[in-house]
Amino acid sequence: MPVLSQIAKRISNDMNIKQILAERVSKAMVEAGLPEGTNPAISLSNRPNFGDYQANGVMGAAKKLKTNPRELAAKVVEHLNLDGIATKIELAGPGFINIHLDEKWLAEQLNLVANDEFTGVSQRGVNADDEAQTVVVDYSAPNLAKEMHVGHLRSTIIGDAVVRALEFRGDKVIRQNHMGDWGTQFGMLIAHLSDKLAGDEVAETALADLENFYREAKIRFDEEEGFADRARADVVKLQSGDAACAKLWQQFIDISITHSEEIYEKLNVSLQRSNIVGESAYNDDLQPVIDELMAKEIAVESQGAKVVFIDEMANKDGEPSVFIVQKSGGGFLYATTDLAACRYRSGKLGADRIIIFTDARQGLHFKQVEIVARKAGFLPENVGYQHCPFGMMMGDDGTPFKTRTGGTIKLAELLDEAIVRAAALIKEKNPEISETDLTEISKKVGIGAVKFADLSKNRTSDYIFNWKTMLSFEGATAPYLQYAYSRIQSIFSKAESKAGTVDNNAVISILEPQEKALALKLLQLEDVIDAVISECTPNLLCNYLYELASLYMSFYEACPILKEGINEDVKASRLALCKVISTTLKQGLDILGIEVMDRM
Repeated sequence: MPVLSQIAKRISNDMNIKQILAERVSKAMVEAGLPEGTNPAISLSNRPNFGDYQANGVMGAAKKLKTNPRELAAKVVEHLNLDGIATKIELAGPGFINIHLDEKWLAEQLNLVANDEFTGVSQRGVNADDEAQTVVVDYSAPNLAKEMHVGHLRSTIIGDAVVRALEFRGDKVIRQNHMGDWGTQFGMLIAHLSDKLAGDEVAETALADLENFYREAKIRFDEEEGFADRARADVVKLQSGDAACAKLWQQFIDISITHSEEIYEKLNVSLQRSNIVGESAYNDDLQPVIDELMAKEIAVESQGAKVVFIDEMANKDGEPSVFIVQKSGGGFLYATTDLAACRYRSGKLGADRIIIFTDARQGLHFKQVEIVARKAGFLPENVGYQHCPFGMMMGDDGTPFKTRTGGTIKLAELLDEAIVRAAALIKEKNPEISETDLTEISKKVGIGAVKFADLSKNRTSDYIFNWKTMLSFEGATAPYLQYAYSRIQSIFSKAESKAGTVDNNAVISILEPQEKALALKLLQLEDVIDAVISECTPNLLCNYLYELASLYMSFYEACPILKEGINEDVKASRLALCKVISTTLKQGLDILGIEVMDRM
């Protein structure tokens, strides 16, 4: 994945603007008599007349000390040294400290970024004080008994965006695709596949349409005499290691995975076959997990089943939450598998942090898993465990997105439709486009539109799926951002055709308000990436990129670049600024898994 090398970490001795201001304000707070460690509460100003940044920490500190906040803020300002960084520091209201940054200093920081090497770098640097973490990310996780449908989209693309952000920061990421490849339904499918093969069909043909295959098997299971008994017998054989059943199961898995790989390639998602660690991978550890829970008296036998009663999740009547880890007949559940996964990821993989993306309906389950895993020692206290739920994709009627007949929409069909719709839109705007260019661009625009429409929404919220909105070239959409990027490339092309070359070492100067606004935004990238990583919220990066593109459009209108009569130094400065904007847009979209093109 191509990335910027150290776009923000190289600012002023490996610190970003927010860190610099926080350090300076904290020092001034101590000198003004405030306790060490008082939070300076540095935030971006939401209005230019209030400065570029604000330090709001004095307010809370004054309340604790029972003193006048404005008088305390005045003392902090007396000791606050921002020489060469800020042109003005002012008090506002009852104790806010407004900081107006120096345009010259901002330009110096931006030139550090502009002069950085943008090629051949595999990851962004981290502070010397920071240590790269090993992060296990569990996402996508389709059931191999069925084709991927729209319900798998959010887990797949949100997880992949967070993975890319983690790698951008420099963490070691271990992708885990926890595919459903085990369980009772496979007996039914194996029995049906066995009959198909006995009828001289080949597995690839029989499984070409997984949804239809599953439907046929389910009808037989429900209606055909003797078939259900055969299916249950095949489950037992499979779990006992029967070679013939295992061979059929493996054929089913291999063909099913191929379907998923086609989706991942089309979606520009980084998951590979080697990232698959299905439910079956934990089979040998399931009984040991139960034995250990029983030995530690965490689980007890109840009505023949093995159960953990979780007092920490008791209801209002004091009744503990019931967490079944083994059925009365000896069968294992998702609970058992997820506990074994905790032990494997923290132990064998050495995870510092585990992140799991599923829909919000599984929130209770993963809370139970975490409590039990920590009690059992499968999940040490120093290992972070973060279940990241997400909302549903909804249709225009506010119900879960389905076909007109009420069926589940296959993800492959949704993506194909996105490409077709994008092609029609692009052809309408550019009738002369070649078929080769149309094919390439429509795929990037169509897939990008679907992904950005999803990723730009708050992760925990439901959202309405709307073709017209997501494919618009206006507003917060992928086509708008892709167009902004290609527009900058066209400027470079025009500049090269006029001058023969573009000076990549030109010095950026900040002369206009639009240039300052862009500089401030460009130098906030690290804060945004860190927030995405911390909260697993790609929508923050989507918002950032849209704001950056909007500021660029304002800059483009107000600050001529190639117009006759523009001073050569100003022209070179603005082209250099465009270069940083272009690279940042491309990198940000790459983290989201969205491709760009030089022309649209």
